[in-house]
Amino acid sequence: MDKSMLGDLDSLPEEDKLRMSVMIDQLQIRDSLRMYNSLVERCFSDCVESFRRKSLDKQEETCVRRCAEKFLKHSMRVGMRFAELNQGTATPD
Repeated sequence: MDKSMLGDLDSLPEEDKLRMSVMIDQLQIRDSLRMYNSLVERCFSDCVESFRRKSLDKQEETCVRRCAEKFLKHSMRVGMRFAELNQGTATPD
């Protein structure tokens, strides 16, 4: 967990800080799983056309690889842009 997220919680008792830390960790895990599931669903829907065999054929495998790369690059760019915007709106202490 990013410790800067707890910066405004200094006035809370230790028990509440710990509870908030656990809650933030759980939210981050949930968001990671949600992103992973979205990636799998989107790439599977776009790339897999039939169930002729138990493994992907070469075309499907290439499609899934490209899809995953695009999805991850997009997610990283959105995260970077969000951080840029967040830093721009941060007020100095």
